[in-house]
Amino acid sequence: MVMRTRQSQRRRQVLSRERIVETAIELLDAGGEGALTVRALTERLSTGAGAIYHHVGNMNELGQAATETVIADALPWPVASGGGAGESGGAEEAGETGKAGRAGKAGESGRAGEVGGSGGPRERPEDRIRAVALGLYDAATEHSWLASRLAAQLTREPWGAVTPRIFESMGRPLRDLGVPRGDWFTTTSTLVHYVLGATSQNAQAADDVPGEAPPDTEEVRAAFLDTASRAWRDLDPEEYPFLHDIADQMREHEDRAQFLAGVDLILAGVTASRPR
Repeated sequence: MVMRTRQSQRRRQVLSRERIVETAIELLDAGGEGALTVRALTERLSTGAGAIYHHVGNMNELGQAATETVIADALPWPVASGGGAGESGGAEEAGETGKAGRAGKAGESGRAGEVGGSGGPRERPEDRIRAVALGLYDAATEHSWLASRLAAQLTREPWGAVTPRIFESMGRPLRDLGVPRGDWFTTTSTLVHYVLGATSQNAQAADDVPGEAPPDTEEVRAAFLDTASRAWRDLDPEEYPFLHDIADQMREHEDRAQFLAGVDLILAGVTASRPR
């Protein structure tokens, strides 16, 4: 009886909701949406369907939980503001939600540090926005299934856990930049839609063959851009003079840098249009 009780306790410890969600993320990363099935989960976790549903309810809930977990790891939780434009408070740290070590994922690789990361309450609003944008971009690059789920939750379930977190993370620093109150929603929505649209476009290339990565991603990308660049240069220069001028730039561009340049263009517009 004692031995059976100990085995049951070990099983409960191993088969937790967190472990099921982690396994779901592994399956999604390896094979895309089609790979996340009850059968795949039961085989990977060596358990039955009933035990999985006991923890997650249904597969839709599991997919949402996987999305929420990845976003929680990717985004620095917004630093508290002092309430006025341009002011930042000092009480709330980026990890107050209990994910301080995980929420700075982009910063761990030095990426968020390029623009300030989530370094503390005195960080400039622009740097906080860039850190959030890069966190989403890098997460969608790492998890090719994420972008479509983010778009679906934004349009179909904006009251869920993910959309409010993204809007809060973007909205607080935009407010601190001095955006007029009446423009908060429109400005934040514009930035969020740009970020999610760009991440979705970038993720599509990685998900062309679900579960199968190209043998050399950089080599394949370089060949694709070279082909596209030559095709633009072969167009009639009188009809397409602009494409001729930017063909080489398109071939040589870096996706992540281009993404951040787009964020900076939006921020420049926000700064230029705010009341003085």
